Amino acid sequence: MKFTLSWLKEHLETDAELDSVVDTLTRIGLEVEGVDNPGAALAAFRVARVVSAERHPQADKLQVLMVDAGDGPVQVVCGAPNARAGLVGVFGPPGAWVPGSGFALKVAAIRGVESNGMMCSARELEIGEGHDGIIELPADAPVGTPFPAFAGLDDPVIEVSVTPNKQDCMGVRGIARDLAAAGLGRLRALADVYRMGAAPTAPAGPGPDVRTDDAEGCPAFFAQAVTGVTNRAAPEWMQRKLTAIGQKPISALVDITNFVMIDLGRPLHVYDRAKLTGALVARRARAGETVLALNGKTYALDETMTVIADDRDVHDIGGIMGGEHSGCSDSTTDVLIECAYFDPEHIARTGQKLMLTSDARQRFERGVDPAFLDEGLAIATWLVTEHCGGTPSGITRAGTPPVERRSIAYDPARAETLGGVAVPAERQRAILEGLGFAVSDAWQVGVPSWRRDVDGPADLVEEVIRIHGIDQVPSTPLPRAAGVARPTATLAQKQERRVRRAAAARGLYEAVTWSFLPEREAAIFGGGAWTLANPISEDMKVMRPSLLPGLLAAAARNMKRGADGVPLFEIGRRYLAEGERATLGLVLAGTRRARSWQAGRAVAHDAFDAKALALALLAEAGAPVDNLQVMGEAGEAWHPGQSGTLRLGPKTVLATFGMLHPLTLKAFDLDGPVAAAELYLDAVPARRTAGFMRAPYAPPALQAVTRDFAFLVPEGLAADALVRAVKGADKAAITSARLFDLFERDGQRSMAVEVTLQPGEKSFTEAELKQIADKVVAAAAKLGASLRG
Repeated sequence: MKFTLSWLKEHLETDAELDSVVDTLTRIGLEVEGVDNPGAALAAFRVARVVSAERHPQADKLQVLMVDAGDGPVQVVCGAPNARAGLVGVFGPPGAWVPGSGFALKVAAIRGVESNGMMCSARELEIGEGHDGIIELPADAPVGTPFPAFAGLDDPVIEVSVTPNKQDCMGVRGIARDLAAAGLGRLRALADVYRMGAAPTAPAGPGPDVRTDDAEGCPAFFAQAVTGVTNRAAPEWMQRKLTAIGQKPISALVDITNFVMIDLGRPLHVYDRAKLTGALVARRARAGETVLALNGKTYALDETMTVIADDRDVHDIGGIMGGEHSGCSDSTTDVLIECAYFDPEHIARTGQKLMLTSDARQRFERGVDPAFLDEGLAIATWLVTEHCGGTPSGITRAGTPPVERRSIAYDPARAETLGGVAVPAERQRAILEGLGFAVSDAWQVGVPSWRRDVDGPADLVEEVIRIHGIDQVPSTPLPRAAGVARPTATLAQKQERRVRRAAAARGLYEAVTWSFLPEREAAIFGGGAWTLANPISEDMKVMRPSLLPGLLAAAARNMKRGADGVPLFEIGRRYLAEGERATLGLVLAGTRRARSWQAGRAVAHDAFDAKALALALLAEAGAPVDNLQVMGEAGEAWHPGQSGTLRLGPKTVLATFGMLHPLTLKAFDLDGPVAAAELYLDAVPARRTAGFMRAPYAPPALQAVTRDFAFLVPEGLAADALVRAVKGADKAAITSARLFDLFERDGQRSMAVEVTLQPGEKSFTEAELKQIADKVVAAAAKLGASLRG
């Protein structure tokens, strides 16, 4: 919500400076997001008079002007067709930055004639669209005056963040009311702001033919026609206000509706009656109907949406956006002004379905004042007749606005017991009455029609404390129980902490990516089980089935910016059909080792890097890594033959690792091989421990013994299967086994395994060692392996 300081002071009678206004806004819960002074950028530009204008000696379309900006005449070369002696305009001296053109002025020779600055157009100063000539000011404009001060541009623009429950602050008047209640001034009467003279009465006679057939979506539809209007440009003061807050002036009729919406929080719509056929009706849309909205897009409607339509077409998505077919143009002479009340819940659902937002929707879905229809329509009609002429008709009031008279019994002591600060009762009364509440002697509080968010004593306490000052609430520490605090982290949280530290210690950088994906990226990793009904964008509509798409996108961005190696990891959630699953994903893109004179060329990551990291991190997570099996079936996103899974048993998959498929990399615009792994932390079996202490370490009394075995193996035998078979040959004596050599020649394949034997109370005898060796050879023979001679 944006407004200028002078605009605010039209409703708030105050001498407060900008800093005081900004501080008070934030203090009462209307957080100021920014303050901008558009006049500051134009501080160097001044009002100047053209003393003389002569033809340029070297160019027919240029003139040589002598310009007086208060410091004596200076020479300026100008090509504007309206430049002439006696004209008063805006002069930019050398050194001034021209915002619309993006350059700084300097003394320069133009076709051989020196020019000391420039006379400016409206577009060059970004205060309008005019560029056919230079700005023309009134002849009596004071020469030498800074242009922002003369034009009223030196007016700070304040932007506040309005929370969803503060629907009354979606207009400048509502914000002024809050500031007045906070003691920053006095709220002017609406009649003093809009000086319409005596209370306007609608002319006798019938109003326009309108009705509402959707009492649920549009309970009230008020309308008034004005005939014989001239749709000229809006008055300069109105254009200046709208331009300052980023609204582009269009025409008087359109600008009036925008102005009333920003000023009073009352959305309106104006129709060109010549483009309507029959009665204008608020009704539910019919299946298959469409509307071309004012933003140039066509929307398909359904039976849950409220629309405004005539006998022929749909002209308005009720309360959200008007249609292009019935909009006003320069040739419009007869208009119908709509002032309706739309149900907030219906507006929100329709906006979400259509993924369409607008200033009107933001106000209607919060809830506009249902008791302000007559006044809002009267003000809009008065502005139209004042600035466009015409004769108003009678008013048609179709339906009944849902004005609910609510009263709440309130105890002023609740401010202290619930809000934490004692506020005198009379101060509370003044605050509530300043906000528009009616307070009886018995503290029965009547809720104003514009505060649909207030429905109980707690809400009144919130209003009192907010205006009194949240900073006045004392900081009171909560009582703490004696003794050592008990740990609150769950086992899953502790597991994630250990794994996070371990990943960072191994040189990986933690990333945090979106939980939403484009549908095409989710499909690469099996497709998403959940699709959002109202995503923030079309590319973020599917809940991620894997953490790898986000990491791959992050790696691609870093590689494009010149990074040699991008080792990333993320701990988050996958969203599967059966629920959320804790997961760690890691991606190893680029080089593992840069080229050097010692090591030679650069080395890229491979599947074994991903496997080693996966095993190390699973160990930190508490998985029994010594019992894991390496199997295939990593999935279509992975490179066949260069990827696999780590399983605890044939069905429980703890991790997927390896190289990614070239088509996967192409989809994410990545060049070169990329290794990755995904650890499924939810599948890691929980540790069964008696407490937080580790078991004491007891080193073996006797030295371990190692023996090497070399086997000739079948061509398709996996090394992991052989190592596991050897290790299981004698579980009491064999503590570990590892592959340390692989040899292939003449169609034969040899694997060498180092076996570590740990004696218990006494050393192994030769007979015992031979017995263990026989068990190892027998276990390998079951897989088709034989001891190499």
